[in-house]
Amino acid sequence: MKTGFVLNENVRAELYGEKIKLRTENTSLYYGKFQALRNITLSIKERSIMAIIGPSGCGKSSFLRIFDRMNDLIPGARVEGKVEIDGNPIYGPSVDVVALRKKIGMVFQKPNPFPMSIYDNIAFGPRQHGIFSKHELERIIETSLQQSALWEEVKDKLGQPAMGLSGGQQQRMCIARVLAVEPEVILMDEPCSALDPAATLRVEDLMRTLAEQYTIVIVTHNMQQAARVSDMAAFFMMASDRAGELVESGATTQIFTNPKDKRTEDYITGCFG
Repeated sequence: MKTGFVLNENVRAELYGEKIKLRTENTSLYYGKFQALRNITLSIKERSIMAIIGPSGCGKSSFLRIFDRMNDLIPGARVEGKVEIDGNPIYGPSVDVVALRKKIGMVFQKPNPFPMSIYDNIAFGPRQHGIFSKHELERIIETSLQQSALWEEVKDKLGQPAMGLSGGQQQRMCIARVLAVEPEVILMDEPCSALDPAATLRVEDLMRTLAEQYTIVIVTHNMQQAARVSDMAAFFMMASDRAGELVESGATTQIFTNPKDKRTEDYITGCFG
């Protein structure tokens, strides 16, 4: 019997033994006078993959960067509304941004290895956080490369330049570099857009494995990829004033097979985008 009572996402998560890792409530982003995102309310479960989909220019990457505060680096950028990790605010004068970015790592659209050895790329983050023990660094490097499914391919050439790796290997090394600081959340901004199909599938397999330990939020234009790897999906669109808005979110199977909004269906079926 329907009662008309609807559980909010946090209560529902508690009842079903799930935890909300990241949450926004009526969150808006401005670059100066321009509103890039409007009133986004979205919850992302712990140890799951959330895919952010939508046409170009609708604010997907800007939304991703809200969580690690990378928009702070843009003059005039400001965020309104709630943004939380584990129920704690991400914005505010008391927040340690360095500590936040240790919890929330970012993998970018194109692989961006530093111009140094594979070893020094992975060791870079731990060293920034005060780890200099050779034994501890070697443990972190091996563990991170194993987690990123790259250890067997590079274990005998850690001293070689990271720029010499293939594109797919470089991206997995960048993922290992994020993992080396032991984050809780991994943000991925179109991580496979510059990769060939074989490398893309390896990264997708890696994402599914990593989701057993980490919360992953991925921005992708590849609908097949979103359907393959994600547990939840959120569809964004641009309003008439160019502000990005959340149209709907839900389980990936529901979004792709039975969307509630006609605009979602039109986008997924290729009517526009």
